[in-house]
Amino acid sequence: MILIGILDSPYVRRVAICMKVLGLAFEHRPLSVFADFDAIRQINPVVKVPTLITADGQVLMDSTLILSFLEQLAPNAPGLIPASGPERLRALCLTGLALAACEKAVQLVYERRLRPEEKQHQPWVDRVVTQIHGAWQSLEESLQEGQPDVLTVAGISIAVAWSFTRMMIPDVITTDRYPDVDRFTQLAERQPVFLATPQV
Repeated sequence: MILIGILDSPYVRRVAICMKVLGLAFEHRPLSVFADFDAIRQINPVVKVPTLITADGQVLMDSTLILSFLEQLAPNAPGLIPASGPERLRALCLTGLALAACEKAVQLVYERRLRPEEKQHQPWVDRVVTQIHGAWQSLEESLQEGQPDVLTVAGISIAVAWSFTRMMIPDVITTDRYPDVDRFTQLAERQPVFLATPQV
């Protein structure tokens, strides 16, 4: 299998880490949707990362769909998501919040970096910032109630999203506002599989 995308994308990084946790061998091609647009377009006309090329040549995109597919390939590996019950629902809720935080952080980064400053719409920026804080506040409160295993989809998604957010918009999100999220992420980032899959 081949994973397309650079690891500064939180979506690419979470798939890469999960693949390693599952013990799945893959080739990583660190192509950028900006610098390598034409190269990715030849593989995936949508030019979206992560893109996974399966063993039989199918092209799969969207990190959540990719992970759903990958879990079937490693039935004997530790489960990335609890199979059922309240634990599964909680894991899905945490993962959803982490992905929402990612999505809004990416929107803000694109607004700042791709749109000229004089054309940036401040009410939209304010709305996105409010959504980012909403996601992280919810995660902060959730982690105070109990923390997932750092090597599950929920744990990996939270840590990858926080590291990305802190790297890309440190003026918006500070560690002192969400200390439990920050401590959880520091614990995750010290795990060998995280260290072997750095975001930069």
